Amino acid sequence: MNKQQLLVVGNGMVGHHFIEQLVNAGGLDTFAVTVLGAEPDSAYDRVHLSEVFGGRAPIELQMADPEWYAAQGVKLILASAAEALDLAAKTVTTCHGEVYGYDQLVLATGSYPFVPPIPGHTRAGCYVYRTLADLEAIRDACAGGRTGVVVGGGLLGLEAANALRLLGLETHVIEFAPRLMPVQLDAVGGDLLRSKIQSLGVQVHINTATECIVDGESARHRMVFKGGDYLETDVILFSAGIRPEDRLARSAGLVVGERGGIVIDEQCRTSQPEVLAIGECALWAGKIFGLVAPGYQMARAAVATLLGQAGSFQGADMSTKLKLMGVDVGAIGDSHAQSAGAQEVLTLDRQSGIYKKLVIDETGQRLLGAILVGDNSDYDTLLQYYLNEVTLPESPLGLILGETQSSAPQLTLPDTATICSCHNVTKGDIVAAVKAGNHTLNEVKSCTKAGTGCGGCSNLVKQVVDQTLLELGMEANNHVCEHFAFTRQELFHLIRVGELKHFGAVLEKHGKGLGCEVCKPLVGSVLASLWNEHVLEKPHRPLQDTNDAFLGNLQKDGTYSVVPRIPGGEITPDGLIAIGAVGKKYNLYTKITGGQRIDLFGARVDQLPAIWQELIDAGFETGQAYGKSVRTVKSCVGSTWCRYGVKDSITMAIDIENRYKGLRSPHKLKFAVSGCTRECAEAQSKDIGVIATEKGWNLYVCGNGGMRPRHADLFATDLNDEQLIRYIDRVLMFYVRTGDRLQRTSVWMENMEGGLEYLKSVIIDDKLGIGAELEAQMAHQLATFECEWQGTLADPEKLKRFKPFINSEAAYMPPRALLRGQAFPQGEEETIEIKELV
Repeated sequence: MNKQQLLVVGNGMVGHHFIEQLVNAGGLDTFAVTVLGAEPDSAYDRVHLSEVFGGRAPIELQMADPEWYAAQGVKLILASAAEALDLAAKTVTTCHGEVYGYDQLVLATGSYPFVPPIPGHTRAGCYVYRTLADLEAIRDACAGGRTGVVVGGGLLGLEAANALRLLGLETHVIEFAPRLMPVQLDAVGGDLLRSKIQSLGVQVHINTATECIVDGESARHRMVFKGGDYLETDVILFSAGIRPEDRLARSAGLVVGERGGIVIDEQCRTSQPEVLAIGECALWAGKIFGLVAPGYQMARAAVATLLGQAGSFQGADMSTKLKLMGVDVGAIGDSHAQSAGAQEVLTLDRQSGIYKKLVIDETGQRLLGAILVGDNSDYDTLLQYYLNEVTLPESPLGLILGETQSSAPQLTLPDTATICSCHNVTKGDIVAAVKAGNHTLNEVKSCTKAGTGCGGCSNLVKQVVDQTLLELGMEANNHVCEHFAFTRQELFHLIRVGELKHFGAVLEKHGKGLGCEVCKPLVGSVLASLWNEHVLEKPHRPLQDTNDAFLGNLQKDGTYSVVPRIPGGEITPDGLIAIGAVGKKYNLYTKITGGQRIDLFGARVDQLPAIWQELIDAGFETGQAYGKSVRTVKSCVGSTWCRYGVKDSITMAIDIENRYKGLRSPHKLKFAVSGCTRECAEAQSKDIGVIATEKGWNLYVCGNGGMRPRHADLFATDLNDEQLIRYIDRVLMFYVRTGDRLQRTSVWMENMEGGLEYLKSVIIDDKLGIGAELEAQMAHQLATFECEWQGTLADPEKLKRFKPFINSEAAYMPPRALLRGQAFPQGEEETIEIKELV
């Protein structure tokens, strides 16, 4: 059967989501798909553009690379803007003159920035803030500037202001309206937000209209305001809103709205049935939806339309939860109380910088809207009251006062309630997942995708999971196992306070039975974290899993890996020669890793002591690649060699790795240090990331790669060496104390009540009064470190476990095949011969 030709114009966030949904729905069996992208980059996350100026690599914003499209069988053509649409011929012509035909067409052309027609707005040095290319131009312009101005005090304007601030400019925001974010906030909320932002060093000018832009005297531009005042600046960013990008549709004769936007129906079809429109270019029921979540809903509806499935676009909620320059802002529904009979219930704490307002109907039973500034902790609950028209408690004020002042009844949601708008996951979907046997938060997130988009619904997802478990008669607990009725955190505390030094003592005092494969390694890890004794000492040996038991990672063919530590990736020529000699002598497969060290694979158990003896004699020590511990500290060459480097990242990386080597923790730990904000060491994808600035070090925490990558959060800025090390000491030991079994730092912080701000209060402000205690615990780790392989080689009793047989030295070597000049595993049952590739 010949496939229909489906042409998608636009490769932004919504256009990409459409392709993802089409692929997941099996639409490629029906359609041959071509995507035209106007930009040279494939789809990326525009919502977090300003983070690039905070050190995040642009590649990290990418939603899928061109190879992903190719792998799906989708033809992606970038840097190819659509210039003309011929509805009669069913063709689209690009800026390069190429013509593409279609049977079905999806317009996902998005929007373009609105630039007020101020005389002088086209001057060189004036920019819009929309694309990665814009960022490059803005960065270059700011390199030699001192002052920057953003025209527009809405959501996008404040994001742009944050970008200028991160680039080190004295930053001003010009807003024509009498308050910031006038669409979302009222006068009180806007005033409070303004004071918070100004406390960060950004000057805000409200009720200010710019009459013209001319040459400045002390700077490149002079912005002349109505009334005669002026402001001189080097860079001007226009971020005064967006307009639907409907020029292609308009010129072709599709019906567009009076104020722009391609008119669509509930199936996302335009006035021409074979042409659909989605996202910010589309006008539904007279409305343009300028958020990404409604665009995603349109994308799903368009897929359903094309495949003849049930599904339509019925409008979208425009409630917003965000963090602007570290300030929580939330707006729900009718935040301005414009509905007939609307009443307001509010609380204002100027000292703490928190404002919360509820808009309720005249009966006092239904929530119509809300505003939150300074604290978004109630947002998820309030949003569900609004979306699902849940009856309010007798005293609605209790919903925003907090548990210490009032207690609101538990929120009960219908199964149809949408919990995760990013992936359209309902409460019913989550309940079904739990009933199907997914009893942990991670399992539910994995199978439903709830909470894996923006992450804003994670707390609510957990509430639904816990509530469902209770309804099933199951305890929503995270006890270690049947032998210990405690969480890992509780057990850690009991072992520390009781100064228990071996598993038997822990079991006798706090457990029951004989222990199992869950609690034994966990207790072994806790004991190592607290007392730092050799893991192969007699009392600890039975607690270790396979990797720790043999101080090496078990491979698929029964052999082990050998990974010497190479701090910061720095290694002498003699060290390279020594590793090469060992690899050659024992016929080991060798590979340089992403963590800047060298792995050697294929060592038999009985060979491990001899291999490690040679490596230790050459000056190496264990890299603990087998342990739930500190692995690597990746670095760039920093100011030592690089012309962009501002600090010596190599030395800092080596110092950090040598400091924390041997630290046992709930999960593996990876660090990185970058010598400048170009971020060549990829520090912002690590558990601990350090980036040099001209004023010191920026510290990022709780990121990770792997199956569910997470960007690290900026924890503190412009630290000196002493501050940096003190904060890392405290963060690591607090994680070791409170993290759950096999819990990455990213999940640890996501599940932490209060999240990043709470962690800051504990580590920086010493809210719990345990800072000195955490530092002392780290000092104990430093004082008691020993290379586990060095200690093993010095103890004949420990070496006995590496003999293949008690009464024989014979050992079995799995079969090997030669590939690219190295030995690879090959099963004896294989019939296909792997030959040397020339």
